[in-house]
Amino acid sequence: MFTGLIEAVGEVAALEPRGGDLRMRVAAGGLDLSDVAPGDSIAVNGVCLTVTALHEGGFWMDVSGETLAKTTLGDLGPGARVNLEKALLPTTRLGGHLVSGHVDGVGEVLERRPEARSVRFRLRVPDPLARYLAPKGSVAVDGTSLTVNTVDGAVFEVNIIPHTMASTIIGNYVPGTRVNIEVDLVARYLERLLLGDRAGEPGSTLDRAFLARHGFLAL
Repeated sequence: MFTGLIEAVGEVAALEPRGGDLRMRVAAGGLDLSDVAPGDSIAVNGVCLTVTALHEGGFWMDVSGETLAKTTLGDLGPGARVNLEKALLPTTRLGGHLVSGHVDGVGEVLERRPEARSVRFRLRVPDPLARYLAPKGSVAVDGTSLTVNTVDGAVFEVNIIPHTMASTIIGNYVPGTRVNIEVDLVARYLERLLLGDRAGEPGSTLDRAFLARHGFLAL
């Protein structure tokens, strides 16, 4: 588990294709590796990966074919900057929100515009993820815990303060940038809980018809 508070920005140092998957070496930048050992988890752009080996100033990780297909890690090349966060400890301050490191989908930056000293971004998520977004709710974008300002269908906006712009890769975002999206854990579990006994049925979903039958929507 993670908090969505990025600890350092690292850099992809090397990529080694391995028959459909990938071995990746990451230069850790300012990330403290003194308490990291092989087998530990580090989120790279919001993707929870396992450290397989340490090297001076960085670490190696294996990236599966499934992860390459479902996240933006397959887009990265040597020199790409990446958000890094070590797994939280029981004593960690939870200043962001609970982030699992399991990416739900890939979104896209639509617009970037200045707003006073901050920058406002408009992003689109895949349609199936839209139901998990709510104004003033939480979302992780490339592993960064952000507050949703507005929602319009599958499009949402976030306001990024100067500190976050300087301390994460968000400062690099331009229209067209692909980003890893993880929706709030509470929203995902709430959906399953509302299904009740129907959750065990194949293909069961929380649709408008279901909500109307159970009194959540007017018919």
